Amino acid sequence: MSLLLVAFVWGASFVMIQNAIAFLPPFTFNAIRFFLSGLSLIFIALFLAKKGDWKNALLPGLFLGTILFLAYALQTIGLLYTTPSKSGFITGLSVILVPFLALLLLKSKPSTSAIVGSILACLGLFLLTSGHVQAFNTGDLLTLFCAIGFALHIILTARFTKNCSTIVLTTVQIVTVALLSGLGSVLFEGPKDILLSEALFQKDVFVALIVTALLATSAAFFIQTWAQKNTAPSRVAIILTMEPVFATIVSYFWIQETLTLLAVVGCVFIFLGMLLSEMPFLAKLQKYYSRRKKVA
Repeated sequence: MSLLLVAFVWGASFVMIQNAIAFLPPFTFNAIRFFLSGLSLIFIALFLAKKGDWKNALLPGLFLGTILFLAYALQTIGLLYTTPSKSGFITGLSVILVPFLALLLLKSKPSTSAIVGSILACLGLFLLTSGHVQAFNTGDLLTLFCAIGFALHIILTARFTKNCSTIVLTTVQIVTVALLSGLGSVLFEGPKDILLSEALFQKDVFVALIVTALLATSAAFFIQTWAQKNTAPSRVAIILTMEPVFATIVSYFWIQETLTLLAVVGCVFIFLGMLLSEMPFLAKLQKYYSRRKKVA
């Protein structure tokens, strides 16, 4: 349920981010967003973490933060050229990659429920993407690379979170994203002129920064890191495929983006895939037939 809430917050934020980057360039937006988030997390971590926690989480956090920076940079730049719902759909393709990467990098074999759920979710994503009349464009390609980054982030979070403090691991990676985004802003966007302008005082920008910093970053990544201590990466990926569903619903009601019948059917398939991944009956059925085979 916590991961489902994360998916909702991320899906709802697509429209906010697209409105905000009409005034703030992508690197500058992400730098401010993750800087605000990092400040809130540092304040909490200083009270909750022990000295040894920082040492254990430093390198894993830097590595996760670098991957997260690349994924978010590609996603945010991609939103300059594509629609919020299409961005949500393509980002959700990470569900296809996670089970294979988990097997390759972690030697973790996904459950039968997770495999069937992934197939349903992938079919749903195909229908959602087919439901759009727009052709595949530059923004979609950038977002596809973003999906690969998010898949790697889920896999590696599962690897590192077992031995690291949740709050410290989250804090280090968020601060890393803030610093790298700030560097990108200085090199490519000229943040001095931007910050001295009236862009930050635009209502859409201010609201997007506060919501994405506190809810879509601080709270969301803490919940994901905490949840992955006891949840398989493939299940996490399937639950998070609800993100494009929420992105579609929010885009439909907020900016009246067209929603086709195929898109609706795709949303249903993704929802069914998520439910199936949470149901243990397929795993029990597999064990039952395994026992029968041994007896025979």
